[in-house]
Amino acid sequence: MDEGLPIAYEVLADGVPVYAAGGEQVGTVEHVVAAPEEDIFHGIVMDARGTSRFVPADQIASLHERGVDLRIDAATAAELPEPHGGAPAWRVNEPGVEPKPWRHLLDLITGRDPRRRDWSEQD
Repeated sequence: MDEGLPIAYEVLADGVPVYAAGGEQVGTVEHVVAAPEEDIFHGIVMDARGTSRFVPADQIASLHERGVDLRIDAATAAELPEPHGGAPAWRVNEPGVEPKPWRHLLDLITGRDPRRRDWSEQD
């Protein structure tokens, strides 16, 4: 079977067949799960005979124009979890936005880890 050239996750099309490590088709790509602004590929959601399954990136061996190859066998692919919710997103500041100087100073004085700040806190 000719799966075409290797590709990046950004151009993986919906409906592309997904193959287990043994070569058998286990589903088709429903959609890619990624944070393209951060260049993070989380995995894919595949349609496995009418049931959606989340395939994490570490279980994907390669992406091609006309096929996705998994590192796992068909039985393991059938046991993959259904997708739920979204990937968590956390940032103290939006990319490209300079943080307010007093926030850093306050964190230094109080010994608070700025990475633990609640996302809903206001400046």
